[in-house]
Amino acid sequence: MRSTLRRTRRTGLAAAGLVPALLLTGCSTAWEGAAGEPAAAPVQDVLLQPLGAHGPDPFTDSTVRNTAAPAAPDRGPGDGPSPAHEVTGSTPGLYGGTRAVGSCDVERQAALLAADRTKARAFAEAAGIPEANVASWLRGLTPVALRADTRVTGHGYRDGRANAYQAVLQTGTSVLVDQYGAPRVRCACGNPLRSPAADPGGVHQGEPWDGFDPDRVIVVKPTASVVTSLVIVNTSDRTWIERRTGSDGDEDREPAVAPACDPDTCALTGFGTPDPSDPGHPDSPVPVPPEPTAPDPARPAPTTPHPDVPDPSGTGGTGTDPTAPLPTAPDPDTEPAPDPYDEPLPDPFAEPSEPDGQQPPEELFPAGAVPDQPETFQG
Repeated sequence: MRSTLRRTRRTGLAAAGLVPALLLTGCSTAWEGAAGEPAAAPVQDVLLQPLGAHGPDPFTDSTVRNTAAPAAPDRGPGDGPSPAHEVTGSTPGLYGGTRAVGSCDVERQAALLAADRTKARAFAEAAGIPEANVASWLRGLTPVALRADTRVTGHGYRDGRANAYQAVLQTGTSVLVDQYGAPRVRCACGNPLRSPAADPGGVHQGEPWDGFDPDRVIVVKPTASVVTSLVIVNTSDRTWIERRTGSDGDEDREPAVAPACDPDTCALTGFGTPDPSDPGHPDSPVPVPPEPTAPDPARPAPTTPHPDVPDPSGTGGTGTDPTAPLPTAPDPDTEPAPDPYDEPLPDPFAEPSEPDGQQPPEELFPAGAVPDQPETFQG
């Protein structure tokens, strides 16, 4: 298979001829060195993964459904993000899909992993979940398709283990995303996905697809809290779809409030701005709710933060709700309550005194004379 080597602006290698490598595409892990052992690959090496490639190191067979892949939004010169720019996972238009049809067969994905316990264990370890929860975790993901070339950390399966590598997934790739809006599974090979390495540069390995531009690769940033739905672009007619997270598309509907931007460009504007899904943002699909007077039963229960994001509450994921309202500040015009500690404490060594005009009660004194006590005790 013929493949090419393409460098980005931040490569640390001096000459292409000095480091021979086997260049792979698809769901591959690192290449092999002498004696079949994995060679020490620089962390900046990035595999280019075309949307339809199965790859040599898949966890499972493909579970991609035969749906239309979303086209990349139209962009002119200078449009789009800088290399590996972050886009929040709940951004409207970041993902696409077909109405009422999920891009991946989640049940088949769960069954394929359940049939091989060794793979299921390696999958769970790479995904950062308990092995016993693999099937239920997969059913809680949402099938969509990428609308931009996206950088991730992928995991190939080899010799009973998951091997991590950096990758760029092509626009149109079918993925399962979690309730924080982050891609977690590549459906063409069943490989678990995590957030990419911090360094956005590197050597791109593999055959670049038509239109590939390293300056337009994005990184999906998980939301700080759970989202209940994603606003995606309908690939058939370029309209908006609201898809409930954890659903297979059977509950798709038109958003109650459409984003205030065009579906083709909505995911590419406002980079570096607050999360567009937050109520109050100009592009938010969620109207600003009135001030609540009682707990909202429909509000998602507090959950553990995304595994690739530190817990903002500092509690280590103990269930503290970061969106809970702060305590009401005291009214500066209200006279503060007296401090009970301002009163002086009684002196325990002071002689007791009786109020004026009163005698102590007779019970405190004996009625008869007190016998003399001996100065010494017999013993």
